[in-house]
Amino acid sequence: MGIRERLSGNEAAAIAMKQINPDVVAAFPITPSTEIPQYFSTFVSNGSVDTEFVAVESEHSAMSACVGAEAAGARAMTATSANGLSYMWEMIYIASSLRLPIVMSLVNRAVSGPLNIHNDHSDAMGVRDAGWIMLFSENNQEAYDNLIMAHRIAEHKDVLLPLMVCQDGFITSHSIENIELIEDNKVKEFVGTYKPEHYLLNDKEPIAIGPLDVQSYLFEHKYQQAESMRAAKQVIADVAADFEKMTGRKYSFFEEYQMEDAEIAVVCMNSTAGTTKTVVDELRQKGIKAGMVKIRVFRPFPAEELAKSLGNLRALAVMDKADSLNAAGGALFEDVVSGMYTAKKQVPTVNYVYGIGGRDTTVKDIYEVYDYLQTVVKTGEIDNPYRYVGLRK
Repeated sequence: MGIRERLSGNEAAAIAMKQINPDVVAAFPITPSTEIPQYFSTFVSNGSVDTEFVAVESEHSAMSACVGAEAAGARAMTATSANGLSYMWEMIYIASSLRLPIVMSLVNRAVSGPLNIHNDHSDAMGVRDAGWIMLFSENNQEAYDNLIMAHRIAEHKDVLLPLMVCQDGFITSHSIENIELIEDNKVKEFVGTYKPEHYLLNDKEPIAIGPLDVQSYLFEHKYQQAESMRAAKQVIADVAADFEKMTGRKYSFFEEYQMEDAEIAVVCMNSTAGTTKTVVDELRQKGIKAGMVKIRVFRPFPAEELAKSLGNLRALAVMDKADSLNAAGGALFEDVVSGMYTAKKQVPTVNYVYGIGGRDTTVKDIYEVYDYLQTVVKTGEIDNPYRYVGLRK
C-alpha cells in the first residue's frame, strides 16, 4: 500500500530525493526551485539521510560539484530553474559529455530578460540538445514518480547520461495536491545502489576525466552519446514497466487521452495537459472527436511512436510554452512535424505558442485551439501555421 499525502511539487521532489538518499547534493537557491534543496537540507540536518550537502556560491558551482562527485563515483543530485540553469550552461554539456548520470529537478521558469520568475519552458528548451534525458511532469505525482525512476534510467550501463525531471514552476511546484508516496524500503530496493564501472577514486584503475578531445576523437565520442540517447528509449520503457509492477502506475513516452477515434488533437507538455483534458471531455460530450497527447519523454524524442499515434488525425495542434524566435515555430512543434514527415504521415499541423512568462492558459484558450482545428478540418487549409493563444492583441 502506498502512503497517501498532500504535498506541493517541490515537497514531493525533496521527499523523492530523501528516499533515494544520494551521496551528494549540491545546490544554490533560485525561485521557484529553492524549496527543493531547502526541504532536503532539513533531512540532512535531522539525520534522515547521510548525504553530503554542498551549499555552493552559484549554480555553475552546483553543477561543477555534482560533476566532481559523480566522476569520483558518487550518486549526485541537484535542482534549479531558469537563469540558474543558464548559469550552469558550460557544466551541463560537460556532465553529459563525460557520461555522468547526474539527476536534476528542473522547475521550469522563464529565462530573463526581462526578469520574470513565472512559468514557461524556455529554460528546458535552451538545453534540449545538451545530451540530457528530459522527462516532463503533468502534476506532483508524476514529478515524484519520474524522480524515483530517474537513477535507474540514467545509471543503466547502456545509457550513462544525466537526466532532468521537469515540472511547471508555481503551477505544480508550489501547489498542494493529493499524492501517493512509495514506502522507503521499496524505493531503496527499486533505485538500487550506484556501482559505477569507471570512477576517479578507484585505485585499481587510474583514469583521467575530461582530457583534451581533438578532431581525431570528438566526433566518435559525440556519436557514442547519440547512440546512448537512442538506447535510453528501451531503458525508459523497461524501468517504467518495473515501476508499474511496484505501484500500479503506468507511464510511457507519452500519454494518449481519448485518442482511439480522435479526428483532432493537441500535443502539449506538463501541467497544460490537465486543462486540455477538461476541454477534451467537454468536446466529447458535444460529439466532437477530440483527443490529446501529453509528452512525458522529450529527450530522447519518441518520434516514431508519436507519428503512429497521430497519423490518422484530420488536424493537429502542437503547443509550445516557449518560442524558439526562429519565425518557424517552437521546439516541440519542430520535433513533432519532423517525426511525422519522416514517417510519411501527412496531417495538417499548426503550432501555438502560449503561456510565456506565466501567462494563464485557460479553458477558453484551449477551446480556441480546438475551434481552429475544426475549421481546418472543414476547409482543408491552414492560413497561418505559426500562431499564438492567450496573447493580448
